[in-house]
Amino acid sequence: MSESKNIAVLGAGLMGHGIALTFARNGHSVRVFDAYEASLETLHERVRTSLTALGSTAEKTEEAITRITPFADLAASVANADVIFEAAPEKLDLKRALFAEAERHAPQDTLFASNTSVIPITRIMSDLKDRARALGTHWWNPPHMIPLVEVIRTEWTSDAAMIAATDLLTSVGKTPVRVEKDVAGFIGNRLQHAMWREAINLVEKGVCTASDVDTVVNTSFGRRLSVLGPLANADLVGTDLTLDIHENVLADLDNRPSPSPYLRALVEAGKLGMKTGEGFQSWTPEEADEVRQRVAAHLRELETILS
Repeated sequence: MSESKNIAVLGAGLMGHGIALTFARNGHSVRVFDAYEASLETLHERVRTSLTALGSTAEKTEEAITRITPFADLAASVANADVIFEAAPEKLDLKRALFAEAERHAPQDTLFASNTSVIPITRIMSDLKDRARALGTHWWNPPHMIPLVEVIRTEWTSDAAMIAATDLLTSVGKTPVRVEKDVAGFIGNRLQHAMWREAINLVEKGVCTASDVDTVVNTSFGRRLSVLGPLANADLVGTDLTLDIHENVLADLDNRPSPSPYLRALVEAGKLGMKTGEGFQSWTPEEADEVRQRVAAHLRELETILS
């Protein structure tokens, strides 16, 4: 484990509590700020539940919880921070305001990191006085179970800040990947939503059902993705074969620059997925809960295997 750091997390929600427990269980002191008292009141219990699900013993769980302190005052939460991880809702003005206030109260050498999956880091950090120490760290949900954290450089981010962020994340068991240009969606979401766009298009065109799309992914290339990425796979089959396939299929793939009308119609009809009982497919509460439990169990199994 690296030298203990003072970590500030801005936001005590789903992502914030997972980021906090990741550092706390690795020996770091964590202050968690949230403007909503209810989020702070349930913080320790949610951390306890998540750590227990990870297989943490009661003793280690309570030890980690003692390192996490809730704060209703942002200035106090960042006063001695070595690193600040912002995990607020996906609202640009809110994130900018949080960093503006943090810059007024944090030490001059504090590293600033925004956890966002959709907003360009450049837009979040553009008004800071010292933009060299600011970058993006895109954690994946649930953040305490998914290894990847994308570390995003803006045009102002220093090499020292990139190295410090990747070293810290590596020290707590994460797999940081450097994103050297601040592009929309970074790496992971660009890849994920490129596939989702084509998946939706197949259903929209009547080629297959939504269930069939998921079955194809789950029972074919999805089974090897965790050990064989797409470009390693292309090298495995040969770049020549990859080129031949692309010559024949790419022109027929969906390349609309706007969301699918089929997807938009679902949203407008109130078919929002599992939370409303219907989206691309119909879901009973029991079926939705079974999916959530299955995903969590799978992630816990992987965590056990890899730890």
